[in-house]
Amino acid sequence: MNDLLSVARRAAADWNARMLTQAADGTRRGTRWGRGAFAFVPSALAIGVLGTALAQGALAANFSVTGQPFTLTSNGVEGSGFGAIVNTPAVGRPDGTSTTNTAMARVGFASAHLAGLCGIVHQTIAGVPYSLLLTGGQTVTATPPATFTTDIDASNLYIQATELQAYGPTTLQNAVLGQSADQVTVAGKPLTGALPGGFGLGSAGGEGGSSIALHGLNATAYDAEMAGALVLPDLKIRVVAGTANAC
Repeated sequence: MNDLLSVARRAAADWNARMLTQAADGTRRGTRWGRGAFAFVPSALAIGVLGTALAQGALAANFSVTGQPFTLTSNGVEGSGFGAIVNTPAVGRPDGTSTTNTAMARVGFASAHLAGLCGIVHQTIAGVPYSLLLTGGQTVTATPPATFTTDIDASNLYIQATELQAYGPTTLQNAVLGQSADQVTVAGKPLTGALPGGFGLGSAGGEGGSSIALHGLNATAYDAEMAGALVLPDLKIRVVAGTANAC
């Protein structure tokens, strides 16, 4: 390992010396890395501020990736004021256009409590796969525990997903399966993309009357929106090489 580090250091020193020599002759070559470094600084500061605000529950958040799904998992979810519809949202493409050809479920919670949170985004840069991991609260396990205790609180939580599943018993209370989509409300508002006569899962007990408990959660999502307060302890954002499947 020490030999490998020595080789890496020598290579870096040689590269740096070549760059200094080329810079001294006044010829412009390739990317202006000095300017690029300054451009990265605001982004890094923004991520730091975002992490602090999320951890303190001071900021609403919206996670989305243009044109591709990401994975959201948790050891369990307990929510009230629950509602769901089927819609066809506009999904952005990398070229700036959008499509509405994919039917998805939009699921909302007026109040939600999660047992840890793990978000995974897969990206390819110059042909090399990388994964961005966003975690908060307790460690999310591949196999959810027999019982769970929530440690993340969110209000007005919405998930737009092509697939959402639980790994154990799911408990629904005061729910109406097959309610017209435009009649389903979460926190007093209809769900985005709801059409009259479309499929909906709403509440039989009035606004906020329905509740759900999911034993484990795995969602293939295109959007996750926390429109209200979010208390996310121990927020971590990491980028790792390869295609990660777990946090």
